[in-house]
Amino acid sequence: MQSVWDFIQTQILGMAWLRSLIHAALTGLGLPENNRWVGSLEFFLYDAVKITLLLCLLIFIISYIQSHFPPERSKKILSRFHGVGANILAALLGTVTPFCSCSSIPLFIGFSSAGLPVGVTFSFLISSPMVDLASLLLLMSIFGAKVAVIYVVVGLIVAVIGGTIIQILRMERYVESFILTAGSVDIASPDLTKRDRLRYAKEQMLATFKKVFPYILIGVSIGALIHNWIPEAWITTVLGSDNPFGVVLSTLIGVPVYADIFGAIPIAEALLGKGAQLGSILAFMMAVTTLSLPSLIMLRKAVKPKLLALFIGICTAGIILVGYFFNAIQTLIL
Repeated sequence: MQSVWDFIQTQILGMAWLRSLIHAALTGLGLPENNRWVGSLEFFLYDAVKITLLLCLLIFIISYIQSHFPPERSKKILSRFHGVGANILAALLGTVTPFCSCSSIPLFIGFSSAGLPVGVTFSFLISSPMVDLASLLLLMSIFGAKVAVIYVVVGLIVAVIGGTIIQILRMERYVESFILTAGSVDIASPDLTKRDRLRYAKEQMLATFKKVFPYILIGVSIGALIHNWIPEAWITTVLGSDNPFGVVLSTLIGVPVYADIFGAIPIAEALLGKGAQLGSILAFMMAVTTLSLPSLIMLRKAVKPKLLALFIGICTAGIILVGYFFNAIQTLIL
């Protein structure tokens, strides 16, 4: 059983065969193996192709699943639950919805307009970009199953606790009035045939690919730069175990970066290879996907400054705590 899982981890998720193929191709062209430029090219080609293949496959599968949960149906399901149970369900729903925070905000507004409790909608808003199903498999391909599963679990915990805190503080009055009074026309979605769902999945895959592919290329380019040009001593000094503020620094660096899990993965992979601590890397990824400046600007249109500040504070504190948690258990799971 272990050998089967190792094969899945290395050859299917990690695509070790692709790395060997690209290395053989570059060597066959007569390019020197120990050259930094060649190493950067190999890293770029391998990660760009691997992430693109995983991206297209995962989004197709997740979009097919998502076709069974249109916004109208999601609202009905969420409205049946109350208290922490509703927050948990909203956080879980976030795992099969859009892959970046900017895409999640329109759904957040729709749920708020439908009259769902503000804490429930914020649990969804936190979990959607942070712990989607695609991130689970992509993290498995880089860090292994233990790290990926724990990452998703703690991300869901942050989302549930964050939404619960917002609900306990009764922050409904800090949602912009036009959102609360907009109402919602809950029209039942027509039954879709299997062909319709496959067509929808294909369209979502292509649309998402066009949207995120530039960020993949940017992320892979940065990863190649880190992997082959930045001295390991620099990374370990800033983000290694000797710097107790590495997690905080990673979180602050990640906030102004606009990307999603697909663009952040190659940067994380390169940082890990250079000796950065796992918690610092994951804190950077969480900050990038959850607290990007464009998404915060969009969210400000829907909520008042006090609620926005509380959301940022909860997410920042949660990300930092998660980062230190992973640093503490790194030797046990890697």
